[in-house]
Amino acid sequence: MSKLNKGRLLAIAIGVVVIGAALFAWQSLQKKGLPDGFTSGNGRIEAVEIDIAAKTAGRLKDILVDEGDFITAGQVLAKMDTAVLEAQLREGLARLRQAENSVRIANSQVVQRQCEKTAAQAVVLQRVAEAEVARIRLERSRSLVADKAVSQQKFDDDRAAFLSAEATLRAAEADVARAAAAIATARSQVLGAQADVEATRAMLERIQADLDDSVLKAPRKGRVQYRVAQPGEVLASGGTVLNMIDLTDVYMTFFLPTKAAGRVALATEARLVLDAAPQYVIPAEISFVADEAQFTPKTVETTEERLKLMFRVNARIAPDLLREHLLQVKTGLPGMAYVRLDPRVDWPPELQTRLPQ
Repeated sequence: MSKLNKGRLLAIAIGVVVIGAALFAWQSLQKKGLPDGFTSGNGRIEAVEIDIAAKTAGRLKDILVDEGDFITAGQVLAKMDTAVLEAQLREGLARLRQAENSVRIANSQVVQRQCEKTAAQAVVLQRVAEAEVARIRLERSRSLVADKAVSQQKFDDDRAAFLSAEATLRAAEADVARAAAAIATARSQVLGAQADVEATRAMLERIQADLDDSVLKAPRKGRVQYRVAQPGEVLASGGTVLNMIDLTDVYMTFFLPTKAAGRVALATEARLVLDAAPQYVIPAEISFVADEAQFTPKTVETTEERLKLMFRVNARIAPDLLREHLLQVKTGLPGMAYVRLDPRVDWPPELQTRLPQ
């Protein structure tokens, strides 16, 4: 037998001995019970589950991952059919161009009305001058007709000219007011056209958001657990496509009686031993203790009945440790959780941390 084969056999033998020793120690612990200052409960490994769902109703176009695949945050997992949204986007872009053109036309109308007002104001100045000349002629004719220097007809003609000049001035001033009103109307049309532009842009942003949401991405790192839908299926709004688990947020849920649960504080040290791998002891800490009992008799009156109450407890595994052993993390595995109630007591040898290499 070669030295290489002998070395392999020796390594296998050592591994078997280590596993056997761990199994023996664990079984001994079960038989002898825990020392004072510790408590335990059986539970199951769980992880935070996330449903990857369609935000809006539509047809599922493609799924890019399979069950069991490891995924990273931001990775594209599935795509929805976006033909209708893309058509709406093109329609919205056409509306935006039309609305922007309406703004330009409305602005040009404002400029035109301002020019009309300027011209009307110039006419007013001209009519003011004409009315002043007509007034002076009328005053002169009035003084001269009293002295019989001019005829009554001349006086009457000058008075008619003055009254006509004043009327023409009033009409010119009305034209200025009309031009000012036209400017206000044109400016309101500009505001309306700009509002149409903003509304159309908001519609385009909404359509683009729906397009972005049609590409389903992983919100965090984890593993695909189930494919709930298949390509070609029509999903309702909020329809689940995939179910994933966050492998950095893993914990064991177990139950403790009232007496033990009352002594457990958050961040208390714990050890997890899985039935499938009893040779390993996984460190954890208490992350949750229920404030209500899970198993409650209809009436709780005696001390004995109160002691029967069971409280749900979670022991969370450190995220850094999970990242180191990401490929070995599995949910649903049953096991035992051991909690150190008295921090002054050392963990027994069989519950010292032992992790896979």
